[in-house]
Order: sequence, then structure tokens, then C-alpha cells
Amino acid sequence: MTDCGCEQAKQDLEEYLHHELERGLYADITEHLMGCIDCAQEARIGVLLTEAVRRACRDTAPAELRTQIITRLHLTVVEG
Repeated sequence: MTDCGCEQAKQDLEEYLHHELERGLYADITEHLMGCIDCAQEARIGVLLTEAVRRACRDTAPAELRTQIITRLHLTVVEG
């Protein structure tokens, strides 16, 4: 493993947070984050944002609202 540096870590941070990198690069970024306070902070913020989005996407609209939306979409397709 080698420290990939700030530029590489920041460039691949999104893929890193979603575990979408090949093992070697993932390990290099992990090593970098362990030694770089700035990049580690950015990664923590990315984790918090990812978790907030995940929580927000879990919630579903009430059944009545979903029905109204689907009905309006259907009418738009049929009429337009």
C-alpha cells in the first residue's frame, strides 16, 4: 500500500464511500485518510451526507399522496 495523496483521495472519495473502488486503491485511500486530518474530515462529512440521503430516501409518501401523483401522471400521459 502507498499513500495516494490528497488529490487522488478527494477525486475518488465518492466511490470510496460507496465501496466502488478496486481493493488496492481503496486500501491506498484508507491509508491516506488515516494520516491526513483534512481528507479524513472531508470523508466524515461525506459519510454524514450519504447517511442523511439514505435516511431521507427510506421514507415514503403516504398512500393517498402516491395515488394522487400516479393519477395525475397518468392523466398527463393520456392527455399530452
